[in-house]
Amino acid sequence: MTATATATAYALELRGVRKSFGKSEIIRGAQLAVQAGERVAIIGPNGAGKSTLFNLISGRFAPTVGEILLHGRRIDGRKPYEINRLGLSRSFQVSNLFTRLSVFENIRCAVLWSLGHRYAFWKFLAGLDDANDRTEQILEMIKLDKRRDVLAMNLTYAEARALEIGITIAGGSSVILLDEPTAGMSKSETQRFIQLIRDVTVGKTLLTVEHDMGVVFGLADKIAVLVYGEVIAFDTPEAVRANARVQEAYLGSVLAETQAQAAHA
Repeated sequence: MTATATATAYALELRGVRKSFGKSEIIRGAQLAVQAGERVAIIGPNGAGKSTLFNLISGRFAPTVGEILLHGRRIDGRKPYEINRLGLSRSFQVSNLFTRLSVFENIRCAVLWSLGHRYAFWKFLAGLDDANDRTEQILEMIKLDKRRDVLAMNLTYAEARALEIGITIAGGSSVILLDEPTAGMSKSETQRFIQLIRDVTVGKTLLTVEHDMGVVFGLADKIAVLVYGEVIAFDTPEAVRANARVQEAYLGSVLAETQAQAAHA
């Protein structure tokens, strides 16, 4: 594996990626090429391999076969912290906060490395003006500036999810992965969160795993449909909605269920 970047127009690219656990092949030759600045939603039925794909991209797993490139640089097989330092950051389905630190302190922890600050026992965080200023900017972006001194454990669910997104973008990564960011939210919270995600990812490349089709069609520039470990379609929301193979494999039944629920609401 070479660490040298190659000329490419893609922010993130998967080339023939496969992942097996024992005899079970979960990802089966996935191909994907995401342009810089695109917002991409990854959808598919339960068990399609969406979380595994995210884990491969972010370095939690190494592919069995294939290549993953970030801005032309191969990252498959690298450790998660190495990939993060190359410009990719992700959130998780399960909250991953420092619950006994304040909202401000959670964000500040996340900005330190990107600003060149390393551990030093003689430094006081209160004196790091650049880190504190950057933290204040992010708090305003995620609409938690008025909750800056609240312990993370005392946030509402939606506020905790917003804090997680703040932590994800704090390091200045150009590629952001969000794993089911609106899961468990009410309809009104979801609508506000879609706009929040749009605001904080301006100029960045976004990949998100989502089950809520309202979020998918309201947020994504393109949709990647993953079925049995393969990307069977990757196109605009309109083209994916009209794709007969996607309708047969997944989307038709989901849209029909969504429409039925709306009719009985």
